[in-house]
Amino acid sequence: MRQTVAAGPPTRGPDSENFPVASWLIAPALRPKILAFYCFVRTADDIADDAAMQPAEKLRRLDAMEAGLDDPHSALPEAAGLHATGAGTGEARAMLGAFRQDAVQARYADWAALEDYCARSAVPVGRMLLRLHGEPLGADVDALCTALQVLNHLQDLGPDRVTLGRIYLPENWMAEAGGEQRFFADAGARRPVLDAALDRVEAALETAAGLPRRLASRRLALESAVTLGCARRLLARLRAADPLLGRVALTKPDALKALAAAPFPPRDAAVVRARVARAGSSFTAGMAVLPVTRRRALHAVYAFCRAVDDIADGAMPLSERRLALAAWRRKLVASDCALSRELAAARVAYDLQPSECEAMIAGMETDAEPRVRIADQVALDLYCRRVAGSVGAMAVRIFGAPGAGEFGLALGRTLQLVNILRDLDEDALRDRLYLPLSLLPGADPHAPASVLLALPSVPEAAAALARQAEAGFAAADAALAAMGTPAALLPARIMMWGYRRLLARLIARGFAPPRTRPRLTATEKARMAAWAYGWPMARA
Repeated sequence: MRQTVAAGPPTRGPDSENFPVASWLIAPALRPKILAFYCFVRTADDIADDAAMQPAEKLRRLDAMEAGLDDPHSALPEAAGLHATGAGTGEARAMLGAFRQDAVQARYADWAALEDYCARSAVPVGRMLLRLHGEPLGADVDALCTALQVLNHLQDLGPDRVTLGRIYLPENWMAEAGGEQRFFADAGARRPVLDAALDRVEAALETAAGLPRRLASRRLALESAVTLGCARRLLARLRAADPLLGRVALTKPDALKALAAAPFPPRDAAVVRARVARAGSSFTAGMAVLPVTRRRALHAVYAFCRAVDDIADGAMPLSERRLALAAWRRKLVASDCALSRELAAARVAYDLQPSECEAMIAGMETDAEPRVRIADQVALDLYCRRVAGSVGAMAVRIFGAPGAGEFGLALGRTLQLVNILRDLDEDALRDRLYLPLSLLPGADPHAPASVLLALPSVPEAAAALARQAEAGFAAADAALAAMGTPAALLPARIMMWGYRRLLARLIARGFAPPRTRPRLTATEKARMAAWAYGWPMARA
């Protein structure tokens, strides 16, 4: 008698998935093996996701499917397909563990628990594909599979909760939005959490970025490149739209663009360049003036700083921020992604000291804490040295002026003072205050930053920092003159030009509330870009 474990065929076919499954890019001889594997795991997944089935029955049927893996003569059609094609059963068995978990578990405590689930629900797929193609395993394919799984979870947050009562986004992440109920009810509260989760996905995709280029199988390389392209496009769509306010999905043009780009997978430099472009920083004009090799190195430094800054600012649990910054310390020793490889290359090419990258991480570890207070001028100087002096010290070497290290350190401090003054109210929303408490007589360091900003001594304390910034710009002018205004430092001069205007507006506005955030105008940004490209009339 034929044994069955499901009410019918899989609810979806390979063409319905977000990402390619045994597409025509795969060698014809291997497609039946992959499709047999897909049929087995899709059937098992359907059992785990059957909203009408009790957990005990789900487990019984999944046990029956595993028994089919043990029996080469199994009557189960899904298991028989695996045996008949010689697709192998090890990865399918690993995935059954994830489906059993789906049958009984509806919440995840933290990101480590989610990654542990992905290690069984998604990673075996990539490992199976590499095994069938005779390719070595690697962290890149595991990262890609994890990223794809998390993208699916974020995409399906609403349906999973409504239909299955299941939420994969960890509970301690939802707590950052005020808990599960508020996360799902308040779009404004959940957006920062979604963005932080998507940052983790982007980091995983950067780990996977080199996969298509290291595979010997041209067909599998193309398939992986299409998959990466689709993942990047879905990531962008989830950044631009709320999956709980409407279905966010790939379009046919998305898939066609990913396919068209597949023969030319982006190299590490292109991946980093795209990250810099998305940031839309005012530093872009300063970077544009550099020759290609120097610009590539500065992109790596900037993207690294932005990545660790995003971690420190991310709406994720404190423990996760600490772990992510610790991971970057390890990346400085052993590069494992597009960005860390580009940063390592920049360090070698321009003799950038690892201690400067470590200083930046130390500064971000300060920012990552729930509350930031600066005790005095010494503490402020240390903070500025870490988060800005480190950038200045590395930048002048990349610019081609390695002897201007002290200038870079001092200018970095000056630019950071402008940042602090510009972002007073924005930082207070994160309970951060960078005005030294020594300049605020009677200030309670345990009071909320918003309360401290209301102290009558704040305007004069901020004005004192503004005077330090003015003195810093004057000292930078003198240092440039003493060095003969090296052409190599043109990017620094462009940045000084923009920041000086911001400082002038801050001083003219004053530091008593309301404090409107000053910005460079479109015309000023255009002048900076023109100056970078050598138009003398833009330098006035």
